Amino acid sequence: MNKMMTDNNHNKTDHNKPEGAHAGVGMDRKIEKKRSPFKMAFWGAGGIAIVIVLYLIIESASGGRTFRVEESRLVVSTVSSGIYEDYIPIRGKVTPLTTVFVSATEGGRVEKILVEDGTIVKQGQPIVELSNPTLQLNVFENEARVAGELNAMRTLELQLEQNRLRHITNITTLDYDIQKLTRNVGRYRTLFERGNFTKTQLDEAEEDLAYKIKLREITIQSQETDARMQEQQLELSKLDSANLARNLEIARTSLDNLNMKAQIEGQLSGFDLELGQTVGRGTAIGQIDDPYNFKMEVNIDEFYLNRVDLGQTGVYVRPGDGEEFNMRIKKIYPDVQNNQFKIDMVFTEEQPEDIRRGQTLQSKLTLGDSAEALLIPNGAFYQDTGGSWIFVVSDDGTFAVKRNIKLGRKNNNFIEVVEGLEIGERVVTSPYTSFMDMDRLKLTQE
Repeated sequence: MNKMMTDNNHNKTDHNKPEGAHAGVGMDRKIEKKRSPFKMAFWGAGGIAIVIVLYLIIESASGGRTFRVEESRLVVSTVSSGIYEDYIPIRGKVTPLTTVFVSATEGGRVEKILVEDGTIVKQGQPIVELSNPTLQLNVFENEARVAGELNAMRTLELQLEQNRLRHITNITTLDYDIQKLTRNVGRYRTLFERGNFTKTQLDEAEEDLAYKIKLREITIQSQETDARMQEQQLELSKLDSANLARNLEIARTSLDNLNMKAQIEGQLSGFDLELGQTVGRGTAIGQIDDPYNFKMEVNIDEFYLNRVDLGQTGVYVRPGDGEEFNMRIKKIYPDVQNNQFKIDMVFTEEQPEDIRRGQTLQSKLTLGDSAEALLIPNGAFYQDTGGSWIFVVSDDGTFAVKRNIKLGRKNNNFIEVVEGLEIGERVVTSPYTSFMDMDRLKLTQE
């Protein structure tokens, strides 16, 4: 068995020998190692990365982070000197200059509809008739109260006159009695001195005269007191009557307001009533717009809120013939919605004859005086940088470098340069979206 294993091992040994090898003679062979394609790719990528890093290090050392961009993709503008016109373009909607809302002063039931929606109405023209039985009854009651008060005042005036006449009669009678008694006392005193008249009779005559004189004084005082009190009562009665008359006039006016009329001449709109419909007091039933005179409602970015004021002027240039129509700001609304505020502009001299309600007009609003300034064209870069910095192109045009600047006013065409740029320098005014974080732009031709 051991012999068989030995033979087998010997056979295996002979089988594994290379061809051409002599038996009993040993021969070594060099085995070549195969290269892995994955390792080759790894080392190749690493080499490229090293080159890129070295390139970025060199570029950073020469001016910060750099971005390569084709010059044809950019808008390059030149800094120039010129007259800056301080205005902003605006778009406004044409609306009626005057709008009056038609509201029911008194509520009631719709009895007659005299015009249709959209009709051009004249001032004072009836448009709808309402009925209000409660208001009508109130008017009748006020009329009755006023009539009763007027009757009472007339009765009081009659009483005052009667009292005045009675006092005059009494005083006249007393004057007559005093005059007669005075004459009698004089005769009685003469007769008494002659001994033809007794002392008692003289004293009685003198006492009657003194009584009549005193009674006259009391009657005069009574007349004055009665007259003063009755005059005061008459004044109060007149005041009450006047108040009732005013209330009656108001009630009659309210009753007349049931026949609703147009407050101004214009076009009636929003007028949608039905016969028998009940309209509440103060309910708006439509509006009347001036169909001939217009204003322009304009929404402006809140950025300009502190620079817009009443009375500022603008101009509308009519397309086609280029005729200009001057305007001014009439009203500024205080509310800011969706980052915009609203103003009303009116035509100062004449308005275009061809404009219509609802039309949109392109105009210009002047914010300040024109002046000489350094200018760059208005571009999309402003939204990206806020105007705090810009890319300035080198003299040889091979690169552009980030530079801090200060910009001022801007209109639709130009931006005013306050500091940081010189006349003749070239700057990138197109969007910076792709290279906001870069310090330099490497400008290429392809």
